[in-house]
Amino acid sequence: MANSKTIAGLIGPSLIAIAAALLINLGSMSALVEAVSHDPAVVLVSGVVSFVAGLAVVRVHNHWAADWAVLVTIFGWLLLIGGLVRMLFPLWLAGMAATLSPSTGLIVGEAVVFLVIGAFLSYKAYMSS
Repeated sequence: MANSKTIAGLIGPSLIAIAAALLINLGSMSALVEAVSHDPAVVLVSGVVSFVAGLAVVRVHNHWAADWAVLVTIFGWLLLIGGLVRMLFPLWLAGMAATLSPSTGLIVGEAVVFLVIGAFLSYKAYMSS
């Protein structure tokens, strides 16, 4: 459980910060997505970072039990798989970004989900015994 709390203590505040960044930059999302669509190297580098972070989580926390800590494992696997996809297909994903126009409602929904999960993991890491 110590690993769960330690990793949740990293993921939770990170998700809260990402949610805040998404909401604060909501009006700039089109420009940000446009920039990424012209720079597949950004997709590749973000994939490497996500893959390494996910691998680190999965390596020390591959906990598949019916409790809150499974969220940490699921998040680790999502990072690992998402990073691998970005590393293998950066040109395709950058091209896909060019064809998608970011929906404000979708981004707000994503931010709310990140905020709720981040708050829950932060609570489990810092407040619960």
